[in-house]
Amino acid sequence: MLQPRIPLRSLCRGCQSSSSWPALRRSYAQVIDPVHPSTSVLDTAQADPLLAESQDKVGPVRGEVRLRRYTPRTPGLRHLIRPVNDHLWKGRPYFDLTFPKKGHAKGGRNDTGHVVVRHRGGGHKRRIRIVDFARRKGGKHVVERIEHDPGRTAHVALVKNINDGTRTYILAAEGLRAGDVVESYRSGLPKSLIQEMGGQMDQGVVASKTAHKGNCLKLGMIPIGTPIFNIAPTRESIGKICRSAGTHGIIIGKGEDTVQKEMIKLIGDSGNMDMSSLTKDQLRKFEKAANYVTVRLSSGEVRLIDKEAVATIGVASNINFKYTSLGKAGRARWLGIRPTVRGLAMNASDHPHGGGRGKSKGNRIPMSPWGIPAKSGYKTRPKNKFNPLVVTERPRNQGRRRRGYA
Repeated sequence: MLQPRIPLRSLCRGCQSSSSWPALRRSYAQVIDPVHPSTSVLDTAQADPLLAESQDKVGPVRGEVRLRRYTPRTPGLRHLIRPVNDHLWKGRPYFDLTFPKKGHAKGGRNDTGHVVVRHRGGGHKRRIRIVDFARRKGGKHVVERIEHDPGRTAHVALVKNINDGTRTYILAAEGLRAGDVVESYRSGLPKSLIQEMGGQMDQGVVASKTAHKGNCLKLGMIPIGTPIFNIAPTRESIGKICRSAGTHGIIIGKGEDTVQKEMIKLIGDSGNMDMSSLTKDQLRKFEKAANYVTVRLSSGEVRLIDKEAVATIGVASNINFKYTSLGKAGRARWLGIRPTVRGLAMNASDHPHGGGRGKSKGNRIPMSPWGIPAKSGYKTRPKNKFNPLVVTERPRNQGRRRRGYA
C-alpha cells in the first residue's frame, strides 16, 4: 500500500528555530573556499561568525578567495565556478564609448582573410569598450560604476571628469567602487597640491597625497614596494604591461638611490660631492642609470622602465578570475572559442605529434603544427640582440616538472 507523502515541514514545526534547520534548506548558490571544497558556508559560520559576515562585504580584502558554485540542477551548472562580483553594473555599457565587433576580427583573421589566431570564431554579439590606457587628462574623476568588459578579463570603470563632465573608461583597480575619486598626475602635480605642501617638493608628502588606489602616476613618484598595473614601457606610450586580471608589478628599486650609493662609495661620504673626480664614462653611466626604475612583474621578470613612464596604483581587478570554470563547452562557444583538436589525434601529415600506433607522439618534444617548440615559449630573439632593459628574465621550465607539481 502506498504511503501518502508527508511534507517535511509538518514533521517538526518546533525544530524550525533550531540551529540544524538551515541545513535542510536548498540553496541556489554558495561561496566556498577552493582550497577546501568540502567546507560549506554553514560550517564556516559555525566555526567563526566573522567569516560568515564576510559574504555580504562590498569590498573584499586583497587576497581573499570568494567563489560561487551553483546547485547542479542542470549539467551545465555542475562544474560552473564564478568569482563573486556582485558590485558590477547590471545594465548596458556607455554607448558613446563602444563600437561593434564584427567581420573578420571575430574569426581570428587579418585584413587579408587568413587565419592568424586559431580556434576563434562565433560567439555572442559584443561591443568593444574604448578604454583610456594613456590617462593623459588630469583632474579629479568620480567612478560612476564598475563594468564587466567582454573583451578582457579585468573589469573597467566608467569615470566622470568633475570639471567638464566627460566620461571615459579606465582599467579598474581591485577594490575600486562607485563613488571613489581617482586622478591622473601624468602631466604633473596640480598647483593646488604644491601650495598645500608649502611650495616644496617632498617625496614622502607627495606619495602620501597621490599614491592612492586607481591614481595614475609617474614611476619616479611612486614609493618602493607599491603594487602597480597598466604600466607604460616608455614615457610617451600608453599602458601595455600588467593589464590582465589580477596581474601587477612591484617597484623594487630606483636608479636615483642606487646611483647615490655608488657615488658615495667612489667619492666618499665627506659631505662635499666633488664631481670632478669622476670620469666622463662614469658620469654618463650614472646619468643613464638614474633615469630608470626597477620593476618586478607578475611573471617573475625584472626589468628597467623609464622613471617618466606612468602606471596605475593597485592590482588589476577581478583577481579571482583564475579560479573560473566555464562548466560546459557551450559556454566557451559563447565566448568565441572554437574546439581545439589534439595533435596526437591527427595524422602524421597534419601534425608532428600525429601518426603512430597507440597514444604516443614518439620522442618528439611538444611542438606546434609547424614544428616550432611549444613548451614554455620558444625564444626567437637572436642571442646577439638581447633586451638591455630586462635585468632578470622570467623563469622557464622548458617542459620539466616543477617541484611540488604532479
